[in-house]
Amino acid sequence: MSRSHRRMSCDGVAMVVEVTSSKPQADREAKRRCYARGGIPLYLLVDREASSITLFSDPEKDEYREQCTRPFGKPITLPAPFGFNLDTADFL
Repeated sequence: MSRSHRRMSCDGVAMVVEVTSSKPQADREAKRRCYARGGIPLYLLVDREASSITLFSDPEKDEYREQCTRPFGKPITLPAPFGFNLDTADFL
């Protein structure tokens, strides 16, 4: 089976955390849409190029309805089931 046709179950996945790769557009757009389509509740993107962290939440179809972006050095709140502020000071 080709890579483009393989699918994995998203059951039980509470959050995906990803650090941008050498192809950040795939992380910012294509992967985000796939995760939303799979119903993954939270997608946390650490964007090295933009020096920021973004939490996408509330998936609907192939997009997330909510997003919260913070620059590196500022905390970002992770909702339930995690329920804590992620300190990004070490990301600088």
